[in-house]
Amino acid sequence: MAETTKEIKKKEAKSPERAERTRSRRLYRPDVDIIEKDAEIVLIADMPGVDEKSVDITLEKNVLTIHGCVEPEVPEKLKLAESEYGVGDYERAFTLSDEIDREKIQATVKNGVLKLILPKAEAARARKIEVKAEA
Repeated sequence: MAETTKEIKKKEAKSPERAERTRSRRLYRPDVDIIEKDAEIVLIADMPGVDEKSVDITLEKNVLTIHGCVEPEVPEKLKLAESEYGVGDYERAFTLSDEIDREKIQATVKNGVLKLILPKAEAARARKIEVKAEA
């Protein structure tokens, strides 16, 4: 069986033309998987180096924004000779529909993977309609 390898590179995000960044660091757009289930939508974002203290999630109007910050690590008493891994901030924004129950959104992070659970509002959930025989 042939072995397949896939090289994964972080995508550098483009700042909107009107936005001014206050930090002179790279900004990455994290890759995200979106999984729709009957009662919720699950969003999984790859943000290497981010933990619960360095990630910020805001919901303003209908826009859910994810922002993560990673500080470069250089071991003590060592000098960095070369660096191929880019360190910077992560940012991604999503527009939510009215189907999402905004009061029940949950977020967890583990090993640089952010998981958001966006529960569907009761009215948006699929439901089974019983069919009865007519006499």
